[in-house]
Amino acid sequence: MTPFAQQVLDWYHKYGRKHLPWQQNKNAYKVWLSEIMLQQTQVATVIPYFERFITQFPDITSLANTDIDKVLHLWTGLGYYARARNLHKAAQIVRDQHAGVFPTQFEEVLALPGVGRSTAGAILSSVYNQPHAILDGNVKRVLARANAVEGWPGIKAVENRLWDIAKTHTPDQDVEHYNQAMMDMGAMVCTRSKPKCSLCPIQPLCVANQHDSQALYPTKKPSKTKPVKQTRFIILHCQGRVWLEKRPPAGIWGGLHCFPEASISDENQLVNLDYKLIKTEQTLISFRHTFSHYHLDITPILYDLSDQPTQVMEHNQGIWYNLSKPQQLGLAAPVKALLSTLHHELN
Repeated sequence: MTPFAQQVLDWYHKYGRKHLPWQQNKNAYKVWLSEIMLQQTQVATVIPYFERFITQFPDITSLANTDIDKVLHLWTGLGYYARARNLHKAAQIVRDQHAGVFPTQFEEVLALPGVGRSTAGAILSSVYNQPHAILDGNVKRVLARANAVEGWPGIKAVENRLWDIAKTHTPDQDVEHYNQAMMDMGAMVCTRSKPKCSLCPIQPLCVANQHDSQALYPTKKPSKTKPVKQTRFIILHCQGRVWLEKRPPAGIWGGLHCFPEASISDENQLVNLDYKLIKTEQTLISFRHTFSHYHLDITPILYDLSDQPTQVMEHNQGIWYNLSKPQQLGLAAPVKALLSTLHHELN
């Protein structure tokens, strides 16, 4: 075991996190679920979602057997919905190909939708103490600073260098605690800004600390101005219900229920609607929703209708959503916020 790994383990046994929900009565299902939820999301945000999921779906088979809409409903607000769709697909694969038992072979875990090299290593090391290295965002930051690794980790050569370092220090024994310690250190000590170097167990070994250059590592992603796109949400309201369409499984908000969209330049946004049904039309306050790659400026247009248009129901997959008795559906974040506002204003 390297001196680096020994110092990390000693720190973990004194100060590491040992009371997270997925660490209690630990099994592969809980750890896998937590790892997927924790991708690009902080622990504090994940905990209530994890607890609701475990209550609703206590094992892999129950998750596999449920409808994707129920999965997306519980995921609403957590973002990056492809994770939820992949989670459901992976559960079905485990049910059908592994008799409902989470696989223990690295390649089999890696083959599951939504599982990458680091996630597979985290699951197998945490549950079965298999000696696999991990390299999530927190670990990348710790290793980049400790070894003064230059370059943005999104570059393959830089990532490969960090993987080599990670494998060098990952011990053959007690790897379960070592990997958890590395994640804990990145989250609690070696933070993105204002790292707590005085509390760090590897301070004497850290090259960045020795040169007071922590802020230089890891190299930040090259800045790029996000483009701005515009759209309209078409809100068809009739007697306390609004029309929500189910989006295609791929793409933005894939599989979620949303208001129909129309581009700002589209003059025939309601081509399938009988205009005689429109009682009033109101443009609501525009707002911005930000994705990882662009900003989306949304202008909601509210149409109060005298009757439900049958053409909408015939040509689109969706539902008339009851504002007073919400159904359990996967909803895009801006749609969920608008539904809450409409419930108060229209009822």
